[in-house]
Amino acid sequence: MRAFAIDAEAAEPAHRPLATLREITEAYAAGRVLWILLREQTDEASAFLEKTLGVHPLTIEDVWGDRELPKVEEYPGYLQILVHTVKVPAGKHPAHAELLELDILVGERFVVTHATDEALTAPVEALLARNPRSLSRGPAFVAHALLDHLVDEFVPLLDAHDEVINSLESRIMAHAGTPEGRGLLSQILQLKRALQRLRRTTIYQRETLLRLSRAEFRKLPPESQPFFRDVYDHFARVTDLVDSYRELLTSLLEAYLSVQSNRMNEVMKALTLISTIMLPLTFIAGVYGMNFQVMPELSWRYGYPWALGIMALVTALIVTVFRRKKWV
Repeated sequence: MRAFAIDAEAAEPAHRPLATLREITEAYAAGRVLWILLREQTDEASAFLEKTLGVHPLTIEDVWGDRELPKVEEYPGYLQILVHTVKVPAGKHPAHAELLELDILVGERFVVTHATDEALTAPVEALLARNPRSLSRGPAFVAHALLDHLVDEFVPLLDAHDEVINSLESRIMAHAGTPEGRGLLSQILQLKRALQRLRRTTIYQRETLLRLSRAEFRKLPPESQPFFRDVYDHFARVTDLVDSYRELLTSLLEAYLSVQSNRMNEVMKALTLISTIMLPLTFIAGVYGMNFQVMPELSWRYGYPWALGIMALVTALIVTVFRRKKWV
């Protein structure tokens, strides 16, 4: 547990890192605006949230727990915001993207955040270090900076999905229905499941951000509303892209099945044509392969080339008919 004390009243806004619970408690008692960053669950941190900041026990349970669906709730002394972002492990396929939870509590003089990955808050911490004035306007603007960065994390994942979908489209047209395309169907279904899971989260998160942009909550001052509307607009485009990619994958699945079916039809067509040609040849060979003693052609000197000539003539006639009908 650590914190930053943001001095908004000074002529030059500054921030001071606080590393111990005692320093945090004293700074809050002195009326400082705090950004408190929680990491691992401890009894001391839970007691500080409940007794010093007045956080409801159910909220504390949500902060330490994992929830799959975003939400926003207003309590008498603070606003609870639960949102998610995404992260693709290094070297992994976009379908293996992980959901990371970020809990934000916005009060009159504090912002409390809990993230399982420090990368969720690191950019905003760097922003605060470079330019303390950017976050000196109050807890609502700290929350906005966190949400804005969180939404931006979806963009690389969507770009990766776009590249994978384009690659799948090319491979489907070239290899569907062939030995080289055996893994295409599983990749399409895997990516489709990943986008469905992402869509379920983004739909709820879009509603959460929409409520934040509508000035429903007293803890968000009117001057912060344009910034939250901007975050909502950016995330609305994210959800639109997720829906578009799901529709593209559905189309790719249909294209895969269609191309595979067409290739199968071509194979069956070739086999049918070969069978059609071989059928009369088999009949002729079968007739002259009968072992009857009384057959006029058996003692004929030119019987063998005659039979082969009939076979060649029948083959040529069949191929000519197929070509005129444009079957080959």
